[in-house]
Amino acid sequence: MGKTNTTERLAKLRKLMKNLNVVPEAIQAFIVPTDDAHQNEYIAAADRRREYISGFTGSAGTAVITEHYAALWTDGRYFLQAQDQLDSNWVLVKDRLPDSPTFGQWLNGKLPVGSVVGADPTTVSCTTWDTLVKDLSGVGNRLVPVTQNLVDTVWADRPEHPNGSVCVLDVKYTGKDWKDKVADVRLKMAEKKADYLVVTALDEIAWLLNLRGSDIEFNPVFFAYVIVGTDSLMLFLNDNKTTASVKEHLYLAGAAADEMDTDMKVELFPYDKIFEKLDALIHQNTDRKVWVAPESSFAVCHRVPNASILKAASPITLMKSIKNAVELDGMYQAHVRDGVALAEFFAWMEKEVPKGNVTELSAAAKLEEIRSSQENYVSLSFDTISGSGPNGAIIHYKPTLESDRPVTVNDMFLLDSGSQYLDGTTDVTRTVHFGQPSDYQRECFTLVLKGNLMLAMAKFPEKTTGQRLDSFARHAMWGVGLDYGHGTGHGVGSFLNVHEGPMSISFRNNPNDPGLLSGMVVTDEPGYYEAGAFGIRIENQMVVQPAFTKHGKENKFLEFRNLTLVPLQRKLIIPAMLTREEIAYIDSYHQDCLSHVGEALKRLGKTEAYRWLVKETASMA
Repeated sequence: MGKTNTTERLAKLRKLMKNLNVVPEAIQAFIVPTDDAHQNEYIAAADRRREYISGFTGSAGTAVITEHYAALWTDGRYFLQAQDQLDSNWVLVKDRLPDSPTFGQWLNGKLPVGSVVGADPTTVSCTTWDTLVKDLSGVGNRLVPVTQNLVDTVWADRPEHPNGSVCVLDVKYTGKDWKDKVADVRLKMAEKKADYLVVTALDEIAWLLNLRGSDIEFNPVFFAYVIVGTDSLMLFLNDNKTTASVKEHLYLAGAAADEMDTDMKVELFPYDKIFEKLDALIHQNTDRKVWVAPESSFAVCHRVPNASILKAASPITLMKSIKNAVELDGMYQAHVRDGVALAEFFAWMEKEVPKGNVTELSAAAKLEEIRSSQENYVSLSFDTISGSGPNGAIIHYKPTLESDRPVTVNDMFLLDSGSQYLDGTTDVTRTVHFGQPSDYQRECFTLVLKGNLMLAMAKFPEKTTGQRLDSFARHAMWGVGLDYGHGTGHGVGSFLNVHEGPMSISFRNNPNDPGLLSGMVVTDEPGYYEAGAFGIRIENQMVVQPAFTKHGKENKFLEFRNLTLVPLQRKLIIPAMLTREEIAYIDSYHQDCLSHVGEALKRLGKTEAYRWLVKETASMA
């Protein structure tokens, strides 16, 4: 992956920290989060400020630069990657470990009392800003907004901000008209006595209006804001991003536009007018309540006076996470097609790897080629993680020309990949060996598999939080002293972001987790990673559905049903380590793979892939 020399970049940024033409007052530290103005996990190239200033390319992390120090915080998925990519100017702080300081604690220890810390208020959430203010002010330091981002000034060849067009996603995929969704949102606003809801999350805007875009790679979203009023609907989207079909869809043009009810008429404003309009709404009537999610940027929250602001999770977050029947059917169909692609891919790999012609990059390219031929395919849902041998131990590894390793019969191979289809989003991980795995590798694989199965087979009360279920997936590994440093599962959007909240399955506390509800789609992905040797992860997408239980008549119980239809490599499994129930579950799952994917392969005439599938789904019993 290689290191980037950041000496010159840091020197230029530190000079700007004292330049009163750029900062409101001299600052002694500057914070550079990963986030963009919408707090997206995955961001456009023009917003990769933290990557530019630090050289670290992972999807999560925060850089903090003082006059004499530079530190990067990131989580357990990226410890190895950060160590490989950070140059000698930087120290790595392993985020969320018991002994690791927060940004505020670290700054208080490095800066003299009375120091000023700066940050771009559009890139820091309201929650994070408030926490930092509290931490810093406790010892007499201050946090101030720097509206001209210092990294942008230093970044001479910064890419242009994306300006892709927006398209309509038909109701045959969404299952619900956008006007009905807006009506549902207004009911939630009435419950909170809110006059306006400011929507800043891009996937929420796309879901609400049944629109999709391409402004962020792998995420079918577009840059916009929405303000939902009790009798108004404002969309902040540059007009050149809209097409005739989008305008007709939103009743901005066309024969039906004049007949649209006033409260459903969309008012279109330029993207950069959001703050101006927000100010105007508040000044028109200071008694109005404005609902803003705490995850919105401080720049948005700060515009609303304390007397007017209602800080609470956006109601759209939960609505979007509970898929309707049409969305769930689309997710199933997307996974059948994804299963077809992966069966064809692994059949090809079994033939080509022994010849010595396959590398991590060529494997990823081949899979993308196969996937792109599937019906309703749009794009990948994230950069394919194609890790051979020790690279598989880098949890979110992305192969490059410099790091590209051959895939051989001597190493484990970890493949974490997914696609965006018009009717669903996929995310699946399989770990395989194209030669003879060692007994230790098989033991580790089977322990990870047992964790995956224990969670997949669980029954639990409605609204059980993911933190309560996380240890199910770790139980078998804990028994022999093994563990993994990432969460066990995340939500998945419907032709939307591959990582979706508000729910998650993790050992970490998620204060926004409403608990699991029927219709949610989550992943089940325990793993084990041995640095310098190999990585193992098994990931399935699952839908939450009602469960039948013998004595659960008074309480609603739930269970998981697999959506992913890709067999587990049988040579890596030690059957003696499994219970009869686990073996029966694997056999049943493999029969589902053979039934659904196998029929599709036969229909498509993919004989070689079908033979591979039959072999891999043979009964364990």
